[in-house]
Amino acid sequence: MEHTVSDIRQTISPETLLARIAKAERAALAALFESEAGRLLAIARRIVRRNDLAEEVVQETFVAVWQRAGQFDPARGSARGWLTTMVRNRALNLLRDGGRLEFHDATTLEALSGREQDAVSAFQTLSDSEGLKQCLGQLDEPKRRAVLLTYVVGMSNGEVAERLAVPLGTAKSWIRRGIAALQECLR
Repeated sequence: MEHTVSDIRQTISPETLLARIAKAERAALAALFESEAGRLLAIARRIVRRNDLAEEVVQETFVAVWQRAGQFDPARGSARGWLTTMVRNRALNLLRDGGRLEFHDATTLEALSGREQDAVSAFQTLSDSEGLKQCLGQLDEPKRRAVLLTYVVGMSNGEVAERLAVPLGTAKSWIRRGIAALQECLR
């Protein structure tokens, strides 16, 4: 009998959820995901240091849980420990394999550099009397570069993070705070 996620939420034990997943209960998988994904994502993020890769690790882990839930043995440890070990191993394998690391050839790096120069040129060509140039000038250099790379050049947050050699969260924060500061300044 297939149960709904709300029915299964009352079954708090991850061990019980794994037993139900082994019987192909999709709602049990959804309930396990709902209860454990946030914790597992945080673990993966600490290892791979990129949110997109951490999400991929957690997604692959839950696919494996669906396929291998019957292999879980509560006599060997807790369900949470089993899940944590799966995420940790997948994240470490991802780093070790280096399959998701992006390497650019000299031509690509030169093009990226040229795109950044476009952003600097756009800032410099603004008239000194324009409020936008004055407000951009009030931003600290990293925030200004992040905003210009995003809105003038059209780079994604990930590309900005890579270009400025900072974590993705830092780049997003600089962009968000920079835009908020510009909005406040331009009022």
